[in-house]
Amino acid sequence: MNPTIDPAAFRQAMRRLAGGVGLITVGTGDDRTGLTATSVTSLSADPPRLLVCINRSASAWPILKEYGAFGVNLLDANQQDLADRFAGKSGEKGAARFAGARWKSLVTGAPLLNGALAAIDCTIEEIIERHSHAIVIGRIEAVELGDWSDPLLYWSGVYRTTRDLPAVPLVRVG
Repeated sequence: MNPTIDPAAFRQAMRRLAGGVGLITVGTGDDRTGLTATSVTSLSADPPRLLVCINRSASAWPILKEYGAFGVNLLDANQQDLADRFAGKSGEKGAARFAGARWKSLVTGAPLLNGALAAIDCTIEEIIERHSHAIVIGRIEAVELGDWSDPLLYWSGVYRTTRDLPAVPLVRVG
């Protein structure tokens, strides 16, 4: 690591990058667990793949590797309580994080949230372990779109929504 880079400054810099909030869900039954992530991004549309970065010290990490499948649940602005719960802010762990919401499975058996903006069912195509995290490449097995609504965002260390942003005129291209 470059000794002139202050890790705290790097974390502050990354807080300036707004991100959508998703739940990464893994396992079945009493083995269910998950975490809140803003590090989810599309890798390609053809073939459909996504990336998620997961801290290898997360409780969900060994379950993800064991099951080989996971769900990506993109949250709307009214689902901040779930984001907090899966981030561990209220103390729930494992399957207790799923209480109070309705869940289903599509292809892989991974838990998917009813009412998510989008629920994406994935199998692991590849894992690249680097430093404290792993880059997980997910092969998309199924997608279920929810209602179109305001997304939950994370920016500058707090949750936000598009309603928090000033109105900007739409610019039409073409």
